Parts: sequence; C-alpha cells; structure tokens
Amino acid sequence: MSHPKGRYPSFKVLIVDDEEPFIRSLSIALERSSGINNIVRCQDSREVMGIIAQGGFGLVLLDLNMPHISGDTLLERIIEEHPEVEVIIISGINQIEPAVRCIKMGAYDYYVKTNEEDRLVRGVNRAIQMVEMTQEHLEIRSRLLHDRLENPDAFEHIRTCDKSMRAVFQYLESVVKSSMPILITGESGVGKDLFAHTAHRLSGATGPLISINVAGLDDNVFSDTLFGHALGAFTSAHKLRKGMIEQAAHGTLFLDEIGDLSITSQVKLLRLIQNGEYYPLGSDRPKRMNARVVVATNQDLDKKQSQGTFRKDLYYRLCAHHLHIPPLRERRDDIPLLLGHFLDEASGKMGKRRPTYPQELETLLSNYAFPGNVRELQAMIYDAVSTHKSKMLSLDSFKRKMGAMTLTRPSQTQGETENEAEVFVASTPLPPLQEITDLLVKEAMKRGKGNQSIACRLIGISQPALSKRLKKINQEG
Repeated sequence: MSHPKGRYPSFKVLIVDDEEPFIRSLSIALERSSGINNIVRCQDSREVMGIIAQGGFGLVLLDLNMPHISGDTLLERIIEEHPEVEVIIISGINQIEPAVRCIKMGAYDYYVKTNEEDRLVRGVNRAIQMVEMTQEHLEIRSRLLHDRLENPDAFEHIRTCDKSMRAVFQYLESVVKSSMPILITGESGVGKDLFAHTAHRLSGATGPLISINVAGLDDNVFSDTLFGHALGAFTSAHKLRKGMIEQAAHGTLFLDEIGDLSITSQVKLLRLIQNGEYYPLGSDRPKRMNARVVVATNQDLDKKQSQGTFRKDLYYRLCAHHLHIPPLRERRDDIPLLLGHFLDEASGKMGKRRPTYPQELETLLSNYAFPGNVRELQAMIYDAVSTHKSKMLSLDSFKRKMGAMTLTRPSQTQGETENEAEVFVASTPLPPLQEITDLLVKEAMKRGKGNQSIACRLIGISQPALSKRLKKINQEG
C-alpha cells in the first residue's frame, strides 16, 4: 500500500553502517524489490541512539563491526531503551558464535554481508510485517479498551448504533495503515463495499479506489483487467492498456466477490500479493504494485478451502486483516435508524414529502429475518415511498415483500439450515405440546409488542385461531 506521503512502511527503517556504498546499495535493493523507501541512513554509530530517540522507528538494520561504538553495544542499548524497535544484524563475519550471541541478546535476525541480497530483502520484509502486526495488536487493544474512534467522520455514512459494528470500526482504524490485504466478509447486502471505501478514506492514500467485481470473469479477462496488456499482446490488442493495478497506484484495489475467482486466477493473485509485482500481458518487464489490496466475499471461504475450490495459501495471505460485518438480524436496534435514513433518502430522490409511518412498522421489521440485509430494507422502503399516496405509510407494501415471515432463532448460524439448528436441549425432558403452544403464542405476542396481526404472521396462524388461544391462556392464567 502507498503511504499518504509515498512512504512505506508507515514506520521508519534505520540502516546503520560505516560503509556508505553498502548503505546506498541496500537502500536501492529494498526500494526496487519491495517498495521500502521510508529509510533513514546513518554512518556514525555515535549518532544512532539520538536518531532513534526522535521517534517513529520500527526497524534497525545494524552493522556489527563499526568504529567508535560496536554493533553489540548498540544492540544491547536499543533493546533496553527501545524494546518496541526490532533489530536485524548485518555482519561481514560469517561465524556462528556472534550470530548466536546476537540472537540471544534479542536481535530479530542475523545476516552475513554476501551476494545473497534477495535473502536479506526477504528477511527485512518479514521483520516489517511482524512490526506492523505488533503495532496493530497494541492499537486494537488500546482502542477497544478505551472504546475510542480517532476518525468517527469516516464512518458517518454507515448508519448504526450497534456495539459489534463499533468494534468493527475500531478494528478497521487499527489495521488500515498496514500494507497487508484486508478481507471483508458478510452476507449479501450488509454493505461490504461501504467498508472498502471507508478503508480507502482512512488510509489517507493519495491515489484512487479502483473496484472490480471478479464474479464471472474467466482467467484471460481477469488477467487483462488486472494487469493490462502491451501493444500486440494478442490479435485484438491494437493499443496499450493500463491494468486496474496501475490505475490504482498509490490508492486501493478492491476486488469484490473474491470467492468466485477461478483457481488459475487465484494463483495469479497470490503471486501478485507475495511478490508485489506483475507482468502486463505480452510484456517481459515487471511492474511494481503500489496499491493496497482489499477483497470481499459473501461466501464461506473455510468451506470452499475444504472443498478444494479456494487455495489455502491465498486465504492465509488475504485474512491477515479480517473484517466480518454482522447481518442486520443480529443488530435489530439499527432498524429504526436505517428506516428513518432511507425514508429521508427516498423522499428526497423522488421529490416527495417524507411520510410518517405507523408504530407497528418498526415492530414488523424487527421480527423479519432480512435475508437481503440492509440492501433489502432499503429496497422495501423505496418501494413503499414510491407507491404511497397518503400522509401515513402503509404496512401493506412491506407485508407483500416479506411474504410468510419466519422466526429466526439465535442459535441458527450463517449457512445452517433450520433442520440443523438445535431447538431443544437433549439432556432435558420434552415439554407437553400444550405448554409449547402457549409459550409460542406468548413469545409471538411479545415480539409483536401486543400486535395480533404481526404475531399471526410470526407463527403462521389465522387471527381467529390466535384470538382463541389467547382467550384460553387468559382463562387458565
């Protein structure tokens, strides 16, 4: 991901070595191969502690053998005074003893100055990811502990008063500065795209957010869309085409419906995320990706892995930061808030006066399962506003959309059928049928807030039948 000021990683990396050519060579290698450019250089070991004390450092690449102050001494002081900063030792001496000593003292890793530049770069990348994860863990813990949001305005377009949603907000704020991908999961209609746009805004990226719905794209179209192509790459390639990755430079690349991606395309996406570079079709010159990757799906990727239709290594890469958006039925307190918002929105777009609605509407909606989540509620309200003619909104439009309402049990989880959900506890005796019937009627009336019409819909009986049962319950009580 590109930092707002074009710097990666978000923390500073200090390279300490008395040989300027080595510092220059390593800096070029880190930027060229991994985009690491948030680098501070130091040739005088006496200045190291003062530089680190300025703050903002997460990693030090430290030469072991230097004049004035040795790397051993500096390693010990850094670990003692700045335990949050990781240290990688780089030495010209290929001996086991100093390597073991440095690791025991607390160094993250130890490398010998050889021609194995790629190995060193990979080690630096691993260290950066580890520092990022540590910082994010501390940040998440702090935000949840103090229940705070640094940028509440970034979330104002997501209407909610639910605590679980606020926890998702806090988590997103904590991880958004990382370079790692973000995986957003949740049922259709919960607003995963809103969270992708919020992640982009919070990142402070200077580039655009580029969205691609990958559902239904075959491998060739996916590759051409993502990577672009060179002139003459295939018969109809009459001109150069920039891929979506290049268009998203210094911004965010959002891949929606990632669960539908073919295995062949999954391999290409995995390589892109692992290596940070790609080849446009028909080109033998690699290009560097300079965008944050955000993906979303409504599918169960764990299940797809077990079925062999989604690669485990790709899932591992994507779920470094995982946001799960709860369905609307699990946050019913949001329904009145969303009802008011969509009434205002629909009325404004249709040029109508905002209608009032009967009190029973909130009760009716709060007892509906909403398989289509927020998107379904929005469609219901728009439909009702478009057809209403009096000051009071009619319930009829909503009832038609809902059809036969069914109770949603708290024990029923996503992907679980009603037959699989546990209704009774096996260790307890079954209650008599009459008792079950009475309990069901009472619960329906409770959920319907005393409205018999709503209670009837909830348990699928007629109004006369409900009245008869209520009368009997009252007489027995």
